[in-house]
Amino acid sequence: MLHCNKKYDMVVCGGGTAGVAAGYIGAKLGLKTLIVEKNIHLGGTITSALVIPAMKSNTQNINCEFYNDFIQELKLYNGQITYADGNSGWFNPELSKLALDSMLEKAGCDVLYDCEVKNALTENNRIKSLCISSKILSLYIDSLYYVDSTGDGNFSQILNNKILNNNETRQPMTLRFHVSGVNLQKFSDWLMEFDKDRNVSTSCVIDGNIHLSTACTWDKDKKWALWPLFQQAVQDGVLKEADTSYFQLFTVPAMPSTVSLNCPRILLDKDVDPLDPICLSKALIKARKQIWRIYNFLKLYLPGFEASYISNIADMIGIRESRRVQGKKIYTKDDIISGNLIEDPVLHADYPIDIHSYKKDASTLQHVTVDYELPIECLRASDYDNLYIAGRNVSADFSAQAALRIQTSCFSMGEAVARDIKRLVSSL
Repeated sequence: MLHCNKKYDMVVCGGGTAGVAAGYIGAKLGLKTLIVEKNIHLGGTITSALVIPAMKSNTQNINCEFYNDFIQELKLYNGQITYADGNSGWFNPELSKLALDSMLEKAGCDVLYDCEVKNALTENNRIKSLCISSKILSLYIDSLYYVDSTGDGNFSQILNNKILNNNETRQPMTLRFHVSGVNLQKFSDWLMEFDKDRNVSTSCVIDGNIHLSTACTWDKDKKWALWPLFQQAVQDGVLKEADTSYFQLFTVPAMPSTVSLNCPRILLDKDVDPLDPICLSKALIKARKQIWRIYNFLKLYLPGFEASYISNIADMIGIRESRRVQGKKIYTKDDIISGNLIEDPVLHADYPIDIHSYKKDASTLQHVTVDYELPIECLRASDYDNLYIAGRNVSADFSAQAALRIQTSCFSMGEAVARDIKRLVSSL
């Protein structure tokens, strides 16, 4: 077993949305910082799971330096647009890989790809070092502080830090995909005539390119213009009923004939634990079959898709909630609803409580009447003095996590952790 000679101020486990923000801001603030990433690129849900665009939220620009710098870096690659509704989080997932590498290199953050944390040495409620391994290397790394931004809370699980009980029905997973070769002018002209609801279907021209968005679900909370087409496709045997449960479509910056699909919602026979490899494998197989059916629906029923083709299927399944790590404080649904403002918030947001369901007409989209803020105590692990949590594994109850899990909030969590660690290191 090798031991790394370099001692870090902060080691970030997981280079997804929260982890890359923590690593970037930490290094930019002068901390000796390392990101340990299991994949071969950064970005997590943006790059691997094709979760674009980032959902819009009223951040009040609190802990948004990473987000703002990321947008500016992506502009150098023509990989970002600001949509007509003011949402600046429309990212190109492939170009994001390049932009994030560039940002981390300029900030001076070390990155180890294709590596995972396997073990850790602890003493008196503190982590002394962690063991990482790759295909050819096992290495102990020492640091003053550690960040679990693995999404699933894997590092906290290894450490036996308390995990919050899940007494709720799991949210279904999604496997996103891209379809290219779309005649966007033809599709846009048809869509704007077919669906007059501008809260659902919109289209605009940005930098000479058509960008648009539309959606449809099987929930009857509103009248979806596309719903009769989905019903007809089920009658025709092109789709199965489960394929109609959720459908969202967006264009992609710097991909002028490509659309990104936020579907299929994967509905199995029972409540699925996303940490169970058997259930996860079944979900992936089922999802790819659904993708083929949805693609054929697009070709047959939506003008502009006649010559289209599947160009990318995400290599990471979209998990909305799995393992939530217990922190010094557990953020709750009541905290979200109360909107109590705090002196030094981790983040400021107004994104609703967004809980997807396996059942028809059972999903929740509870809008908040006032903005809410998250305290740093929700990002400090309960059992270790030098462990932080950042991302969808945040210390929150099921409903509160359903509001906090979006990318913009995860960016702010990672950034806030880095700033808090900088404060502590500077006081030593």
